[in-house]
Amino acid sequence: MAEILKRNKALAVNPLKASQPIGASLAFLGINRAIPMMHGSQGCAAFGKVFFVRHFREPIPLQTTAMDQVSTVMNADENVILGLKAVCEKSKPALIGLPTTGLSETQGTDIKRLVKQFRAEYPEFAHIPVVPVNTPDFNGCLESGYALAVKAILETLLPAPSPQPSPASGRGSNVGKRKKQVNVLAGSFLTPGDIEHIKELIEAFGLRPLVLPDIGDSLDGHLTEMETSPVTLGGTPVSEIYSMGDSVATLVLGNSLFEAADLLKARTGVPDYRFDSLMGLEAVDSFIASLAVISGKPVPSRIERQRAQLQDAMVDSHFMLGFARVAIAGDPDMLYGFSRLVSEMGCEVVAAVAPARANILQDVAAAQVGIGDLEDLEIAARRNGAQLVISNSHAVETSRRLGVPLLRAGFPQYDLIGGYQRLWVGYRGTRQSLFDLANLLVEHGQHEVAPYVSIYNNRPGEAKHATFAIGGKH
Repeated sequence: MAEILKRNKALAVNPLKASQPIGASLAFLGINRAIPMMHGSQGCAAFGKVFFVRHFREPIPLQTTAMDQVSTVMNADENVILGLKAVCEKSKPALIGLPTTGLSETQGTDIKRLVKQFRAEYPEFAHIPVVPVNTPDFNGCLESGYALAVKAILETLLPAPSPQPSPASGRGSNVGKRKKQVNVLAGSFLTPGDIEHIKELIEAFGLRPLVLPDIGDSLDGHLTEMETSPVTLGGTPVSEIYSMGDSVATLVLGNSLFEAADLLKARTGVPDYRFDSLMGLEAVDSFIASLAVISGKPVPSRIERQRAQLQDAMVDSHFMLGFARVAIAGDPDMLYGFSRLVSEMGCEVVAAVAPARANILQDVAAAQVGIGDLEDLEIAARRNGAQLVISNSHAVETSRRLGVPLLRAGFPQYDLIGGYQRLWVGYRGTRQSLFDLANLLVEHGQHEVAPYVSIYNNRPGEAKHATFAIGGKH
């Protein structure tokens, strides 16, 4: 069990985290024809929009209630009511996400009361779901904001079970009605490429995935006939979310979504299968075995071949990765997944940093996990002699000062084309990750085990070229 080191600084130096409102907005961007509208200043939304555009390289629909100096001091309730009215009239979205920011949280805004007030004043928009969620950016990180938004979506769209369920209307009455439909709660550590691959794996067993949120459909980088759109193009349809109680099972991907999974199970009765990570042979084996149980079908031959390819990649790369010293910084789910992956290959995680606390951190494959920023990572990595860094693009200068390579992972990635689409999970994604890790080490001087040179060949006057390899022959 990893020791969790508390934050010991009054400020962030070279910040690692992205804020909770950004994470919540990312979750809403995975809903079809949705609009996230941050309750905060214009700068709050503009900052988040810059992050999204640089990472995904796509136009991002993101609105704001535009709090100014007067409304911040006096009252910003009218900003929310009029903002919701304007968005409903002009954009006609299928759903509006309403995350708070540090500014509105400090003001003490009751965001759920404001949604009720909007419903009372404008009943003509009752058909448009509005999902309020409290996401102060002085707490948590992108992952926790994302998880809070997913839970809020389920709370808003799925009715609470009746106190005394009956066969006609009670909890779980429709479980398995859609015999091939499988719910997938997709964690924030998954890229659009990851989600696409996960859907392919599920479909290979004859099942139909219902992914929430589905950024693999909305933020996968595809051209459309429309130059811009005020709402998201692609993602999980709102009508499909209403049917999650009809599914045969739920797959929960990421420890951060376990609370949302508890809510979904309580309201629908659909049984679930939970996975902390989908990286590494053991983790993917567990996922594939669950799909086989749910579908009642054997594992397809092409997936068995992908597993064999991963095993071969593990053999090919273990000489470079064995005993390598790795430093990792990222949100808790991502940190856990990469730490388990590299430790399975014989690496040692000598520095691990997360921007916020989470239950999964105690299971990270490292002696210590610090709650902090990239300065904390740099100090620990230099002290422990790290040979490689895994983090987002904010760690470029950190790796340069350390003189070690950087594997870009997580959010944001603004200096790597296609980084947002990278496949990390499954047998295929794990295989490519091992190749990339090994190649980075080789390119920076970390080669295979050096041949043994006998001390008896170094006497003066004698040849110094005779060596013995691991096999004991010249």
